[in-house]
Amino acid sequence: MGALVSLLVGLYQSIFGTIERLTNGWFLGLAARFVFASVLLVFFLKSALTKVGDGFFGFLSPSTGAYVQVLPSLMEKVGYDTSQIAFFPYGLIVLLGTWGEFILPTLVVVGLFTRVVSLGMIGFVIVMSYVDIVGHGADATTIGAWFDGPSGALIADQRLLWIFVLLVLVLKGPGKISLDALLGSLYRRRQDQF
Repeated sequence: MGALVSLLVGLYQSIFGTIERLTNGWFLGLAARFVFASVLLVFFLKSALTKVGDGFFGFLSPSTGAYVQVLPSLMEKVGYDTSQIAFFPYGLIVLLGTWGEFILPTLVVVGLFTRVVSLGMIGFVIVMSYVDIVGHGADATTIGAWFDGPSGALIADQRLLWIFVLLVLVLKGPGKISLDALLGSLYRRRQDQF
């Protein structure tokens, strides 16, 4: 019996040790960025597109919808008239939030400044969740709860999974197949020349 257990333990360690060695340094970061891209990239880009103003330079002046999405209570107080809202800090918050919704997800996917950008995305998701709950008054079903039966709540359940994928990137990095890795190798090569 002891020999069988030893054989199974050895087989287990051999198989999963090999898998770990073969995927070390490249797979986890690439997989996390692929999951982020396939689940969230289009979501964030479409959301960002609803926030830009008209014309070619619309990205410089967010739409009224951007203010409604980001600052719902304030917009209600001013009768949905954005001219009544001071640029600093509120207009700046909306502008930076709009730009962040374009820039941060794109940088996560290509793997550029991945750790800090993923940390920024975590903050973005937390703020977005707060605005949805407090500002837009999300109902209990939409908010959901952890450790309950249903696993599909749009805020508590889904956004925790979003944050987990981003946390993997913060802790493990983007992997060897990323712009971070490419730029790092170019930098090291340049340093070796001097």
